[in-house]
Amino acid sequence: MLHVKFFAKARDVVGSSVSEIPWSDGQSVLQLKQALTEKHPGLQPMISRLLIAVNNDYAADDAAIRTGDEVACFPPVSGG
Repeated sequence: MLHVKFFAKARDVVGSSVSEIPWSDGQSVLQLKQALTEKHPGLQPMISRLLIAVNNDYAADDAAIRTGDEVACFPPVSGG
């Protein structure tokens, strides 16, 4: 299982700050986004812009994730 943390609007949509996703080592960030929308359909509108951090670094869609990695999801933000 992969433990995924959610922040801001993503946390509100999921209804929790953490979710567990069935996982095999080496799957990509893109595969994680697909799994997240299957488990939490409310994320669909923001999934293409959702920022995924793996071990405290933002990761591209093709980056591999291992089950022991720290994974966090941040929705797009704006500020001024």
